[in-house]
Amino acid sequence: MNSPQDGSAAVELTILAPVLVVLLLFVVAVGRLVLAHQEVEAAAFDAARAASIASSAAGAQLAANQAASTDLAGHSITCAHLSTSVDTTEFTPGGVVKVEVSCTASLSGLALLALPGSETLTSQATAPVDVYRQVFSP
Repeated sequence: MNSPQDGSAAVELTILAPVLVVLLLFVVAVGRLVLAHQEVEAAAFDAARAASIASSAAGAQLAANQAASTDLAGHSITCAHLSTSVDTTEFTPGGVVKVEVSCTASLSGLALLALPGSETLTSQATAPVDVYRQVFSP
């Protein structure tokens, strides 16, 4: 005897499978976006550290730019626009260097889905300038 529920599991699976796949791809996209933000944070910390060990304020700007671009190039994130802002107002022994790294990443490169648009990821970091070092002013 056939009951009225024969085949209902197959119909439910047919309806739910695409929804589950889209949900899984969305989770992957969000995970990749979080990973990209972490990579920008790591680049900001590396740039701040590189700036803090530079011998001058002008050298700190150059060192931070180079460290951020090198750090991000070594990861899976590609920035369409990378900007590094270095605050050297306290670039004295015992002071701090503040760095802000901003990266505009295409969303299509962050997930398996071809998502439109881009996301600007920004992170800030500070690093202390060693108390016992000599700092040259320009």
